[in-house]
Amino acid sequence: MTLKSSSEMYLETIYILSKSKPFVRSIDVAEYMNYSRPSVSRGIGILKKGNYITVDHNGHITLTDSGLLLAQKIYERHTVLSKVLMILGVDEETATEDACKIEHIISDKSFQALKKHVQDNKAL
Repeated sequence: MTLKSSSEMYLETIYILSKSKPFVRSIDVAEYMNYSRPSVSRGIGILKKGNYITVDHNGHITLTDSGLLLAQKIYERHTVLSKVLMILGVDEETATEDACKIEHIISDKSFQALKKHVQDNKAL
């Protein structure tokens, strides 16, 4: 199942929140993303159906193994792309916003080449 960028954003958000919270709920995702609860509920449903997350009887969201791998991949892209743009002189706010858009469309091949180039030149 190929996810749309909006679903990838939900996965990334769940991953980010899970790093600092003992459990993540839909309301946490909605507040973090500044999205409505119905929108988040629909997004969570898509991720559940695709087996990227599980939701227990208390509403606690957990990434599955495949969900965690994809969320980590998206998060790495976001952080690396943000840093690269800032190295190039883009302000942090713009770099973060642009990285968020780029992370969903850049190919694995291009991202790995960019990451390798930057690491080889000790910029990251």
